[in-house]
Amino acid sequence: MTRIYGSRVALDDVHLELLPGELTFLVGPSGAGKTTLLKLINRELRPTSGRLWVAGLAAHTLKASRVAELRRRVGVVFQDYKLLPRLTALENVAFGLQAGDLRVSDDEARDRSQDALDAVGLGDRGDAFPHQLSGGQQQRVAVARALVGDPLILMADEPTGNLDSKNGEAVMELLRDLHRNGATICMVTHDQRYSHFAERTIRLFDGRIIEESKEVHAAV
Repeated sequence: MTRIYGSRVALDDVHLELLPGELTFLVGPSGAGKTTLLKLINRELRPTSGRLWVAGLAAHTLKASRVAELRRRVGVVFQDYKLLPRLTALENVAFGLQAGDLRVSDDEARDRSQDALDAVGLGDRGDAFPHQLSGGQQQRVAVARALVGDPLILMADEPTGNLDSKNGEAVMELLRDLHRNGATICMVTHDQRYSHFAERTIRLFDGRIIEESKEVHAAV
């Protein structure tokens, strides 16, 4: 799979399979192609050439009318949270769910969003607005929003990038707990402090995969 922007090759003949239940780290310097790869998986971009299958859907040929179907199978956690400031934590999570699936009623969205906040340890902060939450709590709301639709794949783009070490560690522990419960997670990171969390590490440089390693962690 290749992705080109004008004259710049962002991804150059990348061959990659994300396996169910794995916690995969994408690492490499800025401009290596990590975020481009996530955008391809979430169908924000199409590959310039090659094929890309995401959760059983052919993203490389997917019609625009079916992009929402793909995105219901992929949850995304952003570095800058992307919470709506005028909505409460519960409303932010519910909005994300209903934006992806118009069939979900208000009552169902509220119940599922409460469950998602419970899962990330913020069940008692549903009425709080983003400015009333710490950075770590806001990122947990972002994780809840990504999880509420029960995606097959959870992608995280530098989820600890705006957090101090304490909150960053807490978010990583949350992602590891989700992984232990069977979640398939692909995470972009520059932060070597969290390398011990990875089950599989893929290193990108100049749009190519230059190294891949796997670690076996004992169950805790």
